Amino acid sequence: MKIDRRHLLALGASSLAVTFPMAGVWAQEGGLRERMGQVGSFEDLQALAQEVAKTPFEAPQRVPSRFTDLNHDQYMSIRLAEGGKVWSSTDLPFRMAPFHAGWLFPHPIALYQIGSDGTQPVAFDPNRFAYPQEIPAPDQGETERLGHAGFRLFDRFDFERDIAAFLGASYFRAVGKEMQYGLSARGLALNTAQFGEEEFPIFRAFWFHRPGPESNAIIVLALLDSASTAGAYRFVIESGRSTVMDVTASIYPRTELDGIGLAPITSMYLHGENDYSKRDDFRPEVHDSDGLVMRTGAGEWIWRPLRNPSAPRISTFSDTAPRGFGLQQRDRSFAHYLDDGVYYDRRPNLWIEPSGDWGKGRVELVELPANDETVDNVVVYWRPESTPQPDQPVTVGYRMTWGTEMPDRLPAPGRVMATWTGIGGIPGEERDPKVRKFVVDFTGGDLARLGEGDAVEAVVSGSAGAVRRVACRPIEELGGWRMNFDLDPEGADSVDLRAFLRYRGGALTETWIYTWNPKDG
Repeated sequence: MKIDRRHLLALGASSLAVTFPMAGVWAQEGGLRERMGQVGSFEDLQALAQEVAKTPFEAPQRVPSRFTDLNHDQYMSIRLAEGGKVWSSTDLPFRMAPFHAGWLFPHPIALYQIGSDGTQPVAFDPNRFAYPQEIPAPDQGETERLGHAGFRLFDRFDFERDIAAFLGASYFRAVGKEMQYGLSARGLALNTAQFGEEEFPIFRAFWFHRPGPESNAIIVLALLDSASTAGAYRFVIESGRSTVMDVTASIYPRTELDGIGLAPITSMYLHGENDYSKRDDFRPEVHDSDGLVMRTGAGEWIWRPLRNPSAPRISTFSDTAPRGFGLQQRDRSFAHYLDDGVYYDRRPNLWIEPSGDWGKGRVELVELPANDETVDNVVVYWRPESTPQPDQPVTVGYRMTWGTEMPDRLPAPGRVMATWTGIGGIPGEERDPKVRKFVVDFTGGDLARLGEGDAVEAVVSGSAGAVRRVACRPIEELGGWRMNFDLDPEGADSVDLRAFLRYRGGALTETWIYTWNPKDG
């Protein structure tokens, strides 16, 4: 994983707050650190996480200051040495490459391998790395205080380009067949919507089940720790056209987790076609994701375009037993981005599918103002209605699909492909700048089978104001249908909009939802 952008405060959040060395139960002989070396299964990890939750939170130690003081370029100049990957000299279908601790990642985390000979540590070895002349290799004393900050995974299809990376707090990312990174996930979100009070749990240790020669997947275990909770995570990671992760998470709260967010996703949205008037950039669009997609417990598909708001904004979508949610980059045209450096048109989507019934709760979307593309300003997660309590562990499962394609088995209604906004009214007539025109393009599903003479309806509603000039029609050049309408807010501070295309009483498309606010344009 190339670290060349998105230097999140979150990645270094724990490092900013913690400056003291490891102590207490993590350093005691026979304490929790020794117990980590005895984990051989997910059940063992669950027992360890439960023990951790019963002890006060202790932050990990810091590596020597000459490594924490490195800047981005210096840190990136420490390369993996030839043969530095774990399993590099085997015929196994996976490789693992540790990240060196330093820069924004000052806390060493523990790595272990689980094999037929038991659980063995992946000890820090400076010989795994190639140090530039200006950053001398650590001496023996420094080596004892150094460690790994995370890891990358490679599969048999390409041992040079990684398919997944875990680095910083509880953040991780993966790619699809395009081998392009973009949005991120986290193990857990805590108090994200309580601005200034967010807590960033850390993955304190990882365990890798040594894969067999014919394995299509690799199993990774992770111990999560924070002031409020501990957790045991199991990732079954399989690569292909999409990278699929089956996740089981057991959460053991230290305190009441009122602000918990399950399966959190983090992304970036700077500007796009629905807010082009705010752009001062040669690139028409700049974003890792352009919308939130949801499939409700009732089976309704919903699309919510992302925004770069003028002020922090929280949107909630109540549901029962959700079938899935995620952030997507639907616009795949290079001409719409014109970025030949980071190629936003290749960014992966991330789709979350709950395993089992998640009960009542809500999808919560947090959008923050941003003026630079290196800042991740979008977070989405599931917030359960029942608040996890101490001594009441919660176990959830979900599947994560990373890539440009949704799982083939999912139904495919007409999808929103673009949202455009501008001044309402008709050219040539007097136009009120307060009246806004919305144009929504749909493609896919059964739309291609219907034409101008078919009784397709645009169904539009608003929470305030007046919706006028509603129309829809097929657009041959788009290979789909276009819906448009005007909104007169009639003095309202904001208007929640809903729209979809209908045919003979049934929905043809997913439901488009949008919150208009005059401050956002």
